[in-house]
Amino acid sequence: MGFSHVTDSILYVGVNDHQVDLFEGQYVVPNGMSYNSYVILDEKIAVMDTVDIHFAQEWLDNVAAVLDGKKPDYLVIQHMEPDHSASIAEFLKVYPDAIVVGNAKTFPMMEQFFGADIAPNREIVANGGSLSLGSHTLTFVFAPMVHWPEVMVSYDCLDKVLFSADGFGKFGALDVEEDWACEARRYYIGIVGKYGGPVQALLKKAAALDIQIICPLHGPVLTENLGYYINLYDIWSSYRVESEGVMIAYASVYGNTKKAATALAEKLQAKGCPKVVLTDLARCDMAEAVEDAFRYGKLVLASITYNGDIFPFMRTFIDHLTERSYQNRTVGMIENGSWAPMAAKVMKTRLEPCKNLTWLDTVTVRSALTAANDAQLDAMADALL
Repeated sequence: MGFSHVTDSILYVGVNDHQVDLFEGQYVVPNGMSYNSYVILDEKIAVMDTVDIHFAQEWLDNVAAVLDGKKPDYLVIQHMEPDHSASIAEFLKVYPDAIVVGNAKTFPMMEQFFGADIAPNREIVANGGSLSLGSHTLTFVFAPMVHWPEVMVSYDCLDKVLFSADGFGKFGALDVEEDWACEARRYYIGIVGKYGGPVQALLKKAAALDIQIICPLHGPVLTENLGYYINLYDIWSSYRVESEGVMIAYASVYGNTKKAATALAEKLQAKGCPKVVLTDLARCDMAEAVEDAFRYGKLVLASITYNGDIFPFMRTFIDHLTERSYQNRTVGMIENGSWAPMAAKVMKTRLEPCKNLTWLDTVTVRSALTAANDAQLDAMADALL
């Protein structure tokens, strides 16, 4: 990709990855990923973060093209996750005199990954500390657990740029056109969603800054309508409802539980529900299912009873919700059991860690739908509107 200008003196030198099939070993990324890095050209030159090791040489070529024979003074490491830090050693082979900038939690991790002799030239910065490059001054704002403990973001007061680490990132390479919110939401909920409190703390710190450009470590540089992106992050990290609608997630073996879930969806649509999402947990992208559960304000779980428990895909789905602090939602349940229906009890127990859930009356199906079940589903639809 080479390089491109963010401002006159800040340049993008990141790379696109279309080789990856599962990001972090679990997230399907049909449009790849970007690993972002930036160079600030000033009296002193700073490189902001590195890239995944598989793209180290491409990245170093981009950096060299921007430097045009100059040498960087600093390598700033905001986040030690390997998709951003794995090329530190390769960088230091080419630029051994560069000073590596991080915080007190950065360097122990760096040594764990690369050995104790990594980065002999280092500068440890404090929360609120700064680094003068000449006209540009970087101020460091610590963002612990967004989403690792060593994370920090950097603010350039000259060009009013926030280098936001994994904040405001998204799935998808930069050479593919796609909607920002969909893949940013799936990225946030899946990877950062557990840490809403720390994200809220960072947003409060960011509110005190005059930010005109956001440079994340994944996804596009954000230069317009920043309020739109910040508002979405505020909604997601405070576990508020983003969109009015109902998600129905089902796990069915012989089709009867699916019929119940489908019947409920049809009733909701007939009654004018603004959005109904019907998801087969055995066949969906689980990350998208989790994303939808957090996006909408109402959730219906429909599962068979399976070995005195719930179907494994439903169990996995609920585990994803509780792991990410699912809360502030209305939840209904449809259970199916031919002789000892237990699914509703199990699902409710597994959701006990979740705060502020409003429960609807459960619909119990015994093998196949009956007229009484149809009436119960109709009542559930009314309660969901």
